[in-house]
Amino acid sequence: MKKKILLVDDEPNNLNVLKQVLKDQYQLIFATNGDKTLEVAVKHEPDLILLDIMMPGMNGYEVCERLKAYPATDKIPVIFVTAMNEVEDEAKGFDVGAVDYIQKPISAPIVLRRVQTHLSLVRVNELEENQKAAIFMLGEAGHYNDTDTGVHIWRMSAYAKVIAEAAGWSSELAGRLELSASMHDTGKIGIPDTILKAPRKLTADEWEVMKSHTEIGNRILGMSHNPIFSMAAEIALYHHEKWDGSGYPMGLAGESIPESARIVAIADVFDALTMNRPYKEAWSIEDSIAEIRSGSGSHFEPRLVEFFCGAIEEIIRIKERWDKQEVKGK
Repeated sequence: MKKKILLVDDEPNNLNVLKQVLKDQYQLIFATNGDKTLEVAVKHEPDLILLDIMMPGMNGYEVCERLKAYPATDKIPVIFVTAMNEVEDEAKGFDVGAVDYIQKPISAPIVLRRVQTHLSLVRVNELEENQKAAIFMLGEAGHYNDTDTGVHIWRMSAYAKVIAEAAGWSSELAGRLELSASMHDTGKIGIPDTILKAPRKLTADEWEVMKSHTEIGNRILGMSHNPIFSMAAEIALYHHEKWDGSGYPMGLAGESIPESARIVAIADVFDALTMNRPYKEAWSIEDSIAEIRSGSGSHFEPRLVEFFCGAIEEIIRIKERWDKQEVKGK
């Protein structure tokens, strides 16, 4: 299906020139004034708007501001097409929300390239939004029958990001870890709720079933080769491994455990300690920090424990923000 572009200009000749450039590749809609532009944008939901600035009545700047103020049209990219060529004119266009600026008289190749570029960016943004929606759903699915609240996965993921940045990860990779960490318990959707919700110590057989959530999550998340899901699959499988090799499911030790999982292990345990569960009261922050420290060299990598402790003020601020969010949600 062809993408829809709304062309706006009060001069019919200008509209006709744009029409000749774009008609073979796109579905075109037209408007000759500001009021009509707003009406058509809401009715037809175009993928892109090419907007003149100097129009009688409502000018292009005002139209763009109106479009960006209305939820139904605020995400439609706007490109100004105008004879106004002063730097301040262009700057104002970006200030009111336009994504680009094409000067008249137009060049057909430039118009086509700019339109293609911004429609491609729209597609990328849509894919990112869909990806984030899938991540959110998988993260929540892992706790659907669990006693944890949904807040837990996003709070501990934020902790993981802070620890990763303290450990020298780039902002981009730390952000990827934050999204990936939210899916660490996706495999719990394969665990019976009689085990997940048991307000007691599990039997040996039940514990073996519970441990299988790491491998279930890895299989589910490993179906995608997307970098976020690949990291999530890695974390799902290894976040219960321990630095001294006494963890599960593989019994890996030291740096054989992926660093992503080593970071999430600290974030996950700290958050679990500081939250209420059916079988325990929340620990104090001080006692929880002491427990993490006591696990340095056995459960956790000592280097990462130090990074965690060094970033504790930021982690506490994150906890306070999410605790407020949790209270509002009740």
